[in-house]
Amino acid sequence: MTLRLYNTLTRRKENFEPIDPNAVRLYVCGPTVYDYAHIGNARPVIVFDVLFRLLRHIYGAEHVRYARNVTDVDDKINARAERDFPDLPVNEAIGKVTEATERQFEEDVAALGALPPTVEPRATEHIEPMRAMIERLIARGVAYVAEDHVLFSPAAMDVLPGAPPYGALARRSRDEMLAGARVDVAPYKRNPMDFVLWKPSKSNEPGWPSPAGIVPPGRPGWHIECSAMSMVKLLEPFGGGLNCDDPDRNVFDIHGGGVDLVFPHHENEIAQSCCAFGSPRMANVWVHNGFLQVEGEKMAKSLGNFITIHDLLHTTVFGGREWPGETLRLAMLRAHYRQPIDWTVQALQEAEITLDRWYEAVGDVEPTPEPAPRVLEALEDDLNTPAAISELHSLAHEVHAGAADPAALKAGANLMGLLLQTKTERDAAKAKQADIDVSHVEALVAERASARVAKNWAESDRLRADLAALGVAIKDNKDGTTTWEPKR
Repeated sequence: MTLRLYNTLTRRKENFEPIDPNAVRLYVCGPTVYDYAHIGNARPVIVFDVLFRLLRHIYGAEHVRYARNVTDVDDKINARAERDFPDLPVNEAIGKVTEATERQFEEDVAALGALPPTVEPRATEHIEPMRAMIERLIARGVAYVAEDHVLFSPAAMDVLPGAPPYGALARRSRDEMLAGARVDVAPYKRNPMDFVLWKPSKSNEPGWPSPAGIVPPGRPGWHIECSAMSMVKLLEPFGGGLNCDDPDRNVFDIHGGGVDLVFPHHENEIAQSCCAFGSPRMANVWVHNGFLQVEGEKMAKSLGNFITIHDLLHTTVFGGREWPGETLRLAMLRAHYRQPIDWTVQALQEAEITLDRWYEAVGDVEPTPEPAPRVLEALEDDLNTPAAISELHSLAHEVHAGAADPAALKAGANLMGLLLQTKTERDAAKAKQADIDVSHVEALVAERASARVAKNWAESDRLRADLAALGVAIKDNKDGTTTWEPKR
């Protein structure tokens, strides 16, 4: 079966055909590192990790390049640095905020089973490419300087040969986009839709030498950051990028992110990138995940339901307990990535029960080299994770009935970033979380097994009660063995 992906640009599912099968390229907008990432931020992390794993499986790990940026230039970062480190120089304060927050993000998403991207470019390390792109946009007549700002003019795209129409990704007219956008009103703008490529820095903000002969130091706008970083990290190693004027070589395969980024962020990325290099498109396929709500309501601090990944992993604020990252991942994948998802305690509970059953089925086996074909086929159909999970349920049922290979079940789950541990490893982790002495439990289980062999049922029952008092549930299997796990 061929991989098919829904392309936001064309509004249909299409066969995925990479520009170069030996260099498949994926870019996803990453975190702005000023605070813990919330559970809504986890959705694109998990969705595009599944796509990354699938592309690696199809084309080979060495032939897939995944770039996910880190935004470390932003007003929210500046505000957090000023609040948390008022006595430090601005750049040092900002460095402390971004370093700590990025580390927290990496730890949290690793707990969700996400592979590290191939590259994670930081905005502050790519100021020069941003300046170079801005200079090109001014030279091509689609950007202009006004009061030490550089602004992009969507209206100027209309007369630029080869440029795509502004609004093609969002499928909105200019009037609709203007009505639905939070537009900064500024006297130096020629048109309300014009957006900032570069702005002057205040004395308490980080700044770099400005482009276009502007004297005061400044900093880039959000949209130009992703345009420059994607081109540098995905195109230049393969023959395109900032120093190449061939329009057909300044395109990569897939650009991803949340549906909330379609306009204005991704629309503006396309405008900048295509106009800078005369390309008719920036990426061939645009993939967007749907919104997330919590227990039927939009997540908001004002509603008291704003939940971070860190909260779910390490506190008891949601459902009265900590949740393993694998449980969060499976709960997230139960809905198709393009559909809205309702984040509930019940969904997490059901995901944990499912994982218990699957781990019971696979035990400590190694996965087969190839996943079960029906799981792969579901994922190749526009990342249909609900269908893939249904196939894993069926496989687990067959394994429990002795009609399927547990190694194939594990391989199919691994392709989705699930069942990455052995059952022994998972039980040990759960025991540690529950503060259970594994060696003591194993000794009691062995002692009970001896009592059962001797048909000393009273002693066997006593030991079962002792284990239960320690928070341990045991299961006597048909093959005569006994397994255990912490009680849920």
